[in-house]
Amino acid sequence: MSELAIRRGAAPALAVEGLTYSYPRASREALVDVSIEVAPGEFTLLAGRSASGKSTLLKAACGLVPHFHGGEIDGQVNVAGLDAIESGPGELAAAVGYVAQDPETQIVSTTVAAEIELPLEMRGDAPADRARAVEEVALALAIPHLLARTVDTLSGGELQRVALAAALVTRPSLVLLDEPTSQLDPVAGDELIWLLRRLNEEWGVAVLIAEHRLERCLAAADRVVAMDSGAIAFDGTPSDFLTWAHVSDPALTTPAARLFSLAGIAPLPIGVRAARATLEAEREQGTRGAGLPPHSTCPGGASAAVRGSGNREVQAVQRGSGPPPTEPALRARGLWVELERDEERSDVLRGIDLELRRGERVALMGRNGAGKSTLLRSAAGLVEPVRGKLEVRGGIALLTQNPGDYLVRERVGDELPGEAGVAALRVVGLEHAVDADPRDLSGGERQRLALAIALAGRMAGDQLPGLVALDEPTRGMDRTRKDDLVSLIDELARRGAGVVVATHDVEFAAAFAQRVVLMGDGVLIADGPAADVLSGGWYFATEVARVLDVPGVVTPEQGAAALLGDGGEDR
Repeated sequence: MSELAIRRGAAPALAVEGLTYSYPRASREALVDVSIEVAPGEFTLLAGRSASGKSTLLKAACGLVPHFHGGEIDGQVNVAGLDAIESGPGELAAAVGYVAQDPETQIVSTTVAAEIELPLEMRGDAPADRARAVEEVALALAIPHLLARTVDTLSGGELQRVALAAALVTRPSLVLLDEPTSQLDPVAGDELIWLLRRLNEEWGVAVLIAEHRLERCLAAADRVVAMDSGAIAFDGTPSDFLTWAHVSDPALTTPAARLFSLAGIAPLPIGVRAARATLEAEREQGTRGAGLPPHSTCPGGASAAVRGSGNREVQAVQRGSGPPPTEPALRARGLWVELERDEERSDVLRGIDLELRRGERVALMGRNGAGKSTLLRSAAGLVEPVRGKLEVRGGIALLTQNPGDYLVRERVGDELPGEAGVAALRVVGLEHAVDADPRDLSGGERQRLALAIALAGRMAGDQLPGLVALDEPTRGMDRTRKDDLVSLIDELARRGAGVVVATHDVEFAAAFAQRVVLMGDGVLIADGPAADVLSGGWYFATEVARVLDVPGVVTPEQGAAALLGDGGEDR
């Protein structure tokens, strides 16, 4: 009997039975007759589209629903033997750690060290015990250098790790995480998932994690629970989940699984390692891809592989180039920006030379704290450079990382009144939520609402800005909504706006960008075509690129065409 099976004999870390819940003034139920148990030491991945009920289920498990949000609730929720509906968040804090989709809303202290120590102080731990626990969790999350920093100087990704540290510092028996990698760079995201797996395996911490980027954590999970319209649609192993998703909801499949599906390869892989092993076995058997990596590159590069495929369904297609870029939308020359951090000034941007042209679609990438947000805020006039030149022609529309910055009303329709507002809501797929409270929307819906506010009335004619800048706009979005955003970006570029998106989502970057600008510690370290930058590397590369290692091949469609290029079209 496995260790997990033995653990299942113990009282569950989380037990939900017949849970039905509605937010105040909501037109439909957010949860519908949900029943689920999470065993001690189990790592469970919560999948599903935006607004499927994932975040609401996590909030119910830590007492925020209904104690903070109100609404109507029926059913039972037990956490480590405590009634979560009766007990509330304060009493549950010792047993459950929770990291929200918007970590900035959780931070209440002035410094990082104080924020992490606060749960221990509230529990009454001795000073020496608190100091040791803070140091250990900071080391585990690679943030000891942040302990003395004030929280208002942190990037979005740094805030996310601080919120996670505060959730883990009490060593709870259950950890709930809502999109914990959404603002983390690829390296930090991978490290976080495997840290959670280590805590799960070595300390028996039960993990329930809601994620849209399933490729980041599917291989670490014991189990996947998929939600649809507030109900549980699937509950099983990661391998069985991919099979189910391929048939029932392809938007939930991973890029590697889509690659295998398009190429007609089985079984669908649950990670890069499994995918490469399967392809290596097929290559050794001579059944497929004899000329492809993992240990060699495709002759002639990606274009040769693509041209060799006669299967129209899987022919690789680059993003349409649209009209050629014209005059500059942004031009920076020798740009230096200093920001004050804890009474000291430090260089955040150092000698940036960059030009973005109208009609271009550009992904701005790099590790947390590299200066991406500062560059966009400088372009919008929110940060004053200390030297150098920065020119933005035709104005700028900026969507910052925190959608809460844009939400000030108690009704979605009041955030965007009039015909222009209705049109903007329609563009982002929120016309059904006119009467909802913005704070009751899912994280992805709030992000889309903020995007609609930023662009309301500025989508046509002379009102279209020369530059549209989006800072981590895909937080909380499923693949279908990301595809909608890609279409919107394409339309903005077609109409003549330059579009620059700061993102850690390499799959999204591959879908929309013609060009990738990669930053590191305030400087530009790479600038080139998206297909080149997003392949051939270890971290800033798509899952398909890491599976195949073929130059220029970054999407499932391109990868399938490459795999079928050696006569595979006849299979």
